[in-house]
Amino acid sequence: MATTYDFPSDLLAGQEELHQVRAELLALLKRLPWSVEPLDGFSDDHGWRKVERPASPGWTADEQAEVEKLRERERELTVFVTCHRFWAEVAAAEKVDARMSLKHARETEAHVREAEGRSTP
Repeated sequence: MATTYDFPSDLLAGQEELHQVRAELLALLKRLPWSVEPLDGFSDDHGWRKVERPASPGWTADEQAEVEKLRERERELTVFVTCHRFWAEVAAAEKVDARMSLKHARETEAHVREAEGRSTP
């Protein structure tokens, strides 16, 4: 059975916010045009696969600012999570397992709540 870790609440909150920020950034990048700067469209079928892009109007200043804000928050949270004092308490051989457990803590918690809900009459 896998080891369970008693993660501090601030570390769990930081990891959860990191998940949220990354999801928000990914959703924003999917909505934005493919090029930050305005560029003409192109079609290239000389490579191993055909590549086509429509003309890009580029990103507005507000869109660029929003992407930068999310990327900066992602960097802050990444540093917070990876440099948290909790990791000093974890044996070197267990750090990868502990890190993976933290990344999936919300899924594990949801499964436990779901199982408890089913077992309750």
